[in-house]
Amino acid sequence: MPELPEVEVSRMGITPHLVGQTIAQMTFRTPKLRWDIPQELKKLEGQVIRNISRRAKYLLIETDVGCAIVHLGMSGSLRVLDANMAPQKHDHVDLKLTNGKILRYNDPRRFGAWLWTEDGEHKVLGNMGPEPLTDAFNAEYIEAKALNKRVAVKQFIMDNKVVVGVGNIYANESLFSSRIHPTRSAGSLSSSDWQRLAHEIKQVLAIAIKQGGTTLKDFAQADGKPGYFAQELQVYGKAEQPCPVCGELIEELKIGQRNTFFCSQCQN
Repeated sequence: MPELPEVEVSRMGITPHLVGQTIAQMTFRTPKLRWDIPQELKKLEGQVIRNISRRAKYLLIETDVGCAIVHLGMSGSLRVLDANMAPQKHDHVDLKLTNGKILRYNDPRRFGAWLWTEDGEHKVLGNMGPEPLTDAFNAEYIEAKALNKRVAVKQFIMDNKVVVGVGNIYANESLFSSRIHPTRSAGSLSSSDWQRLAHEIKQVLAIAIKQGGTTLKDFAQADGKPGYFAQELQVYGKAEQPCPVCGELIEELKIGQRNTFFCSQCQN
């Protein structure tokens, strides 16, 4: 599943091709993805794209009359292509520009979404915590949220009501870098634990976004590669491999139905 860094790289990749351009036509080849595709998106035709922003894992294509809200779901991708390129299987949405380019949305599993809002507000964007790369997310904030919480710290930091966009990969990586065991209850962490963890969440996400920046050219290639990127991971997906710090074997268990990877020697 595309996580916050991949979505942010998608935003960075499509922005220079879309902002300032006029939308000529919206084409939908399916009536429904995760939810029904609202016909109000046709209001975007004839509008200039003013900005591409991101909230959590949602992208907002902003115009003067409203916004398209795009979620990549489990398997979605966005590509900027020449408008004369024939659609392929699973190419469900085209946003055609007057300059002869299209923003094409491909989603084999159809778990993504294209939604509409006139004012930037939508129920899918409601009740969310702060963005992890902003000043609003810090150790003092998250320590206060964790007070007396018995839930495992890994589940806690993956809760969008606490902080948005810390998906499974980056929760694993941040906890390892912080030397915090993923099964510890959130309420048991000390102030110094939260200082380390808040810092590492920011660092891990920022590094992943920086790594992804090297692939931005892919968004404009004719073959339509989606621009995702190889990440330098320390523990995620590396069960039974040596810990990069101490050499002990990485362990794996399920927390909240999600695969969790950790070093019992380094994390406590």
